[in-house]
Amino acid sequence: MHPVMLLPPGADTQALRKALWHYRIGHRITDEAEGQLLWVADPRQHDELRAVVERWERGEPLIREQERPRRPRSTQHWAVVLRQVPITALMIGVSLLIFALSGVLGDLLVVALTIVPVGISGGQLVYGSLADTVLGGQVWRLLSPAFLHFGWMHLIFNLMWVWYFGRQIELLQGSKTMLLLLLVAGIGANLAQYVTGTVLFGGMSGVVYALLGHVWLMSRRAPNSGFFVPQMLVVFMLGWMVFTMTDIASTVGFGNVANEAHLGGLLVGLASGWYYSTQRRKA
Repeated sequence: MHPVMLLPPGADTQALRKALWHYRIGHRITDEAEGQLLWVADPRQHDELRAVVERWERGEPLIREQERPRRPRSTQHWAVVLRQVPITALMIGVSLLIFALSGVLGDLLVVALTIVPVGISGGQLVYGSLADTVLGGQVWRLLSPAFLHFGWMHLIFNLMWVWYFGRQIELLQGSKTMLLLLLVAGIGANLAQYVTGTVLFGGMSGVVYALLGHVWLMSRRAPNSGFFVPQMLVVFMLGWMVFTMTDIASTVGFGNVANEAHLGGLLVGLASGWYYSTQRRKA
């Protein structure tokens, strides 16, 4: 989100909002001390938004029958969106590709992406050490478990939140910040899970909790930054993390959950959110 202009405090903006959505102009209006602050999701629609606001201020009709909203074809629209958030799109695309390939290649692909090589010897599970794995050049294993998912629900749940939080971060702070968060949170969450003695784990959940922590702190400590997350969503996701740490979760059929990865990712996100929000407040 990008701030555009202040509207008069207490002004009825219902008609304005309706017109902006009619013309497919993504926006938000937040209450500030000086008035109502109008934000635009896509800065390229800045001029179009201001034209609608000027008509609203003059009391002119906002939606004319002869006008048709100028919107691109769906394929063009998605092409524009994906160009704006390439890292978020890449995370989702790679996760979907690996999930599809795992249905074809099975365990061969899974063991190629676990944090350390895994095998069976004498009917027992055996695995290498992380130090030998990294020194042997298999550095990708530090991150690759984040792209492993073991079921449709696991995959959909994670990628839905990657899209929701990742898009905000990449649009508002750029692809470099998003890539840095993916690397630090992904590796950090995987290492946090590995030190507990677990090697067969996977999923983007650790990164998701990092994105949650980052967006939440940015929205709280730098409210004019454009970040937004419903408070109830924060409560739900933190509550879910605590719930999966209890014995009740496995009892009701949720199986083994990478709790340490969730916690490790969340700590990374809180640290990055604190750092970037502090820089924003100083600026």
